[in-house]
Amino acid sequence: MLKGNLLALCLGLSGAIAALPAQAAEPVDLEMVGRIRQEAFHRSQVMATFGHLTEQIGPRLTNSPSMAKANAWTRQKFGEWGLANVHDEAFEDFGRGWEFSSASVQLLEPRAMPLHAVPKAWTPGTQGPVEGEAIAVSIRTKADLEKYKGKLKGKIVLLSELREYKPGTEADSHRYNDAGLTELLAFSVPKDTASDRAKRLKEYQGRQELTQATLRLLEEEGALAALSISGWDNGIIRVGGGGSRKPGEPVGVAELAVAAEHYNPLMRALARKEKVRLRVDVAARFTSEGNDPGYNTLAEIPGSGPKAGEIVMIGAHLDSWHAGTGAADNAAGVAVMMEAMRILKAVGAKPRRTIRVALWSGEEQGLLGSSAHVARHFAAYPEPTDPEQKKLPATLRERTGALQRKRDYDRFSAYFNMDNGSGRIRGIYAQENHAAMPIFEAWLKPFNDVGATIVTSRNTGSTDHIPFDRVGLPGFQFVQDRLDYFSNVHHSDLDTFDHAAPEDLKQAAAIIASFAYHAAMREEKLPRKPLLEN
Repeated sequence: MLKGNLLALCLGLSGAIAALPAQAAEPVDLEMVGRIRQEAFHRSQVMATFGHLTEQIGPRLTNSPSMAKANAWTRQKFGEWGLANVHDEAFEDFGRGWEFSSASVQLLEPRAMPLHAVPKAWTPGTQGPVEGEAIAVSIRTKADLEKYKGKLKGKIVLLSELREYKPGTEADSHRYNDAGLTELLAFSVPKDTASDRAKRLKEYQGRQELTQATLRLLEEEGALAALSISGWDNGIIRVGGGGSRKPGEPVGVAELAVAAEHYNPLMRALARKEKVRLRVDVAARFTSEGNDPGYNTLAEIPGSGPKAGEIVMIGAHLDSWHAGTGAADNAAGVAVMMEAMRILKAVGAKPRRTIRVALWSGEEQGLLGSSAHVARHFAAYPEPTDPEQKKLPATLRERTGALQRKRDYDRFSAYFNMDNGSGRIRGIYAQENHAAMPIFEAWLKPFNDVGATIVTSRNTGSTDHIPFDRVGLPGFQFVQDRLDYFSNVHHSDLDTFDHAAPEDLKQAAAIIASFAYHAAMREEKLPRKPLLEN
């Protein structure tokens, strides 16, 4: 009797399951995919675009003259390709422009030797060569500043401690194997971070106060220049900003990051009580003195029909740091996004929704350009009225009200970003948007043969899809082979043309063109995950 009841139950369940409506497969326009692949793989212009950005324009620090050239040149190319609504869009209060044309550090005593160094952005030049003895300082708290008063005049200040060399244990360049891709499919349940904000706020404010106090000390005490150790070994100079881009804030003295293997001998000589004498010559200047706006560059392929007012976006940040030529970070992403738009125009795509490309500025200073665009067009939390809160990055501010949705919030479909170097696309991070995952799997299938295979539910951060994700809009970043992005080139003087992989950039452009097209053509906008406003 039990067996009979169990059999009847199983048959009943199987009938009920069979009666459930089958989920419709996500449509993929394989004829269009074929045209996109042909244009991307056999008539590519991605390396020409990449080469112009890196070797003719060069590094593109936000608000520098080179960034203005990049904005103008990308506008010109978009116009040549027939894109519409090509324009720059300002975002307020970025600050001063800055550039440098040369820098040298020469060890004079105890022996002669040129040192490998690059100035930090937004620090002043030396106004010609200066010579002085080196002095090592250890400033970990504001109390430490007092012991150096009266001791820095005419000195070249060594700000970092000696760091032990640690040989690398992994290959410089890395591509995912099957095991690595499979590992990416696993999702880690996040820990409770309720107390993290207060901790991060305290650390941020402490760093800001100590940095500004140190800069004032260097200025007021008459130091000639300052040196710090590069964050990476093996002769690589990894450098970002110093001083301040904001008018009225202290900028200190000319400050340079020095290759670790050239910095450490200075510290060892001082430890032996030897005189260390240096010559420093930095030609650097602020190119403006106001709290100037930064500029994003945008262009569109207009949609047609009833969905023309809806928006699909692709983008990458055009700005870079200044030690190399901003190649992997992020001329690679910019060249791919520009190429994707060129491909869509070349194959005669007629999207239902408008496809907008955005080349962001101020990404390296905290996703400033993309955050401003999202706030202007889509949604934002109310601006704080407390002056102290206004000084904080958006991620550390206290929320002052509910999310304010703008007119285009409900017209938005998706944003796709590229900012992990020049490595080929291996898949996409779904940002916990599980409803989007089967859609992405269908769109990736025609590119499985060129290595793009996975859709992971994981989140990834730290780049320009985050302002979209933060306000509940579908924003995504691709999984990429990292090559030597995090071992050699990220924010370093090796971030140059030669570290890029041309075939990888062609593959990425094809995939992003196809994703943008299918997002613009599908019947419904991409699904959204629940917005966690707190």
